[in-house]
Amino acid sequence: MNKVLEVRNLNKNYDTFSLKDVSFEIPKGYIMGFIGPNGAGKTTTIKCILDMINYQSGDIRIFGHDSKDKEAYINERIGVVLDAPLYVEDWTMSDVEAALSPFYHRWDSIKYYSLLKDFGIGKKKKLKELSRGMKVKLMVAAALSHEAELLILDEPTSGLDPVAREELCDLLLDFVAEENRSILFSTHITSDLEKIADYITFILGGRVVFTGSKEDLIEKYVLVKGGRNEIGDDQRNFIIGLREHGTGFEGIAEAGNINKLPKTLLFEPVSLDEIIIYMNREAKSNE
Repeated sequence: MNKVLEVRNLNKNYDTFSLKDVSFEIPKGYIMGFIGPNGAGKTTTIKCILDMINYQSGDIRIFGHDSKDKEAYINERIGVVLDAPLYVEDWTMSDVEAALSPFYHRWDSIKYYSLLKDFGIGKKKKLKELSRGMKVKLMVAAALSHEAELLILDEPTSGLDPVAREELCDLLLDFVAEENRSILFSTHITSDLEKIADYITFILGGRVVFTGSKEDLIEKYVLVKGGRNEIGDDQRNFIIGLREHGTGFEGIAEAGNINKLPKTLLFEPVSLDEIIIYMNREAKSNE
C-alpha cells in the first residue's frame, strides 16, 4: 500500500509543550482524521509537515520524499486549507488567481473559475465579502485547481453551519473518489470524521495514543454507565475518565475489559467525541 504521507518520531519542543515521537502514515486514496482536544498538538504537527516551523528531530516523507528535499515538487502536489485564508481581504477572486497561479505549473484557470461558479462565488467578489463557508470553499477551489494529490486541512469546518459542513464533506469525498488523492483532516468536530474518515490519528498531550482505522478505534472502547455502588475499587481501574455524579458514574472502558466489570452495568457504543472527552479527563486526572 503506497503511503502519501509518513511521519516518524517527530519531536518539537516549546517551553510549555512538546510533540513527543509523533508517528502516523496516510495510505494513498484515503482520508485520515486527525483528532485531539485543543492544545494536543494537531496544528503544531501540521506546521511541521508543511515546513512552517522547525522541529528538533524526526522524519517526514511526502510522496516518498523527505519533506525538506524536492520542496517545489512536493508543494506542487499539496493543497492546504487552513481555518482562514492567507489572502489579502481586498483581493478579488481574480486577484487570488493572479497571486497563486505563478507558483503552480499545473494551475488550471478554467477549472478554478468553474469551481468558483459551482460554489456561487463571482470572480469580482472580494475576499472580505465572503462568508466563512465561502472562504473555505475558495481555498478548496484553489487546491483543486493545481491538481493537488494531498489535501491538508486544519479546522476547516470550525464555525461553519451544518449545511456548509455537509457540503464541504461532500466535496472531500468527491476529491478522494480518484484513488490517487488523499486527505489529512484535522478537526475537533468529530461528527464530520465519523461520516467520511477511513483512518484516525488521535493525539493527546503531544503524543499519538492511537493511529489506525476509524472502525478499530470506535470498536476498541465502550461507554460504561452504572450506579455509584455497582463497581468496587479494583474495578474502577478499568474505567477510563471516570465521572461520578449524584446517581451513578460514567466513563469508557476497553472492550476487552468488559468481562471484568459487573454485567449489571450499561454498555453502549462510543463516539469519537466521547473517546476524546474521557481520554482527556483520564490524562488530566493523572497529571
